[in-house]
Amino acid sequence: MTKKLLTSIAASAVLATSALAHFQMVYTPNTALTKGKTIEFKHVFTHPFADEHTMDMAGVEEFYVINKKKKTDLKKTLKPITFKGHHNSGKAYTSKYKARKMGDHVFIMKPAPYYEANEDAYIQQITKSMVNVAGTPTNWDAELGLKAEIVPLTKPYAIWEHGSFTGIVKSKGKVVPYAEIEVEYLNRDVDMKNNKMGSSKVEAPQDAFVTMTIKANKDGEFTFAIPKAGFWGFCALGVGTDTEYKGKELSQDAVIWVEAKEMK
Repeated sequence: MTKKLLTSIAASAVLATSALAHFQMVYTPNTALTKGKTIEFKHVFTHPFADEHTMDMAGVEEFYVINKKKKTDLKKTLKPITFKGHHNSGKAYTSKYKARKMGDHVFIMKPAPYYEANEDAYIQQITKSMVNVAGTPTNWDAELGLKAEIVPLTKPYAIWEHGSFTGIVKSKGKVVPYAEIEVEYLNRDVDMKNNKMGSSKVEAPQDAFVTMTIKANKDGEFTFAIPKAGFWGFCALGVGTDTEYKGKELSQDAVIWVEAKEMK
């Protein structure tokens, strides 16, 4: 094995380690609505569990919603904000959407690649989030043919705590066998009014519990048991078709957010 190849492998491993803790958020406080209403989103690039650093979003390439096979461009609804994390503030976005129609509203955000200076490489997380109105299922399990995508086999908005979530990792419709998936709990309440994170909810006993790693099987499928109510992010690392941006390495990831409800 040549020195050049060894260096390339090492660089890829370092990029993977760095990218795994990053999560693009498309956050709204409640994903299971009893009736239609106008909802607000916060779009933040952060570390959901530890809130170690809030990254500056480099812009947004695409932001849209699909409801009953109808696609609506939402990019013009985005407004720049400064979002304050526990340690610093970063460039982020807010948006509003009228979730009036019954059924599943599937939101897709494709941010501009983020330059990770420490690794001299880029990260782009194609992120999926869902909101359901009135409990009527429509297109929650639709495969969208994204460059990097997690197709849910469990409704992302209809999970009890201590339940589980199952998904399939795909890249433009093709299964990604043995994909590496990072899982993080959103460990803070999001202050929607003041654009900032609240206090942490739980403390990890060790770093391995902050960003948990699981693997998909040969068919790209994975299942994760959800121990606590709240929002959970799943990131399939480097599964996208694009591997380079501006002459540098690109980790194009698939992210999906699910919400588990407390059973009272």
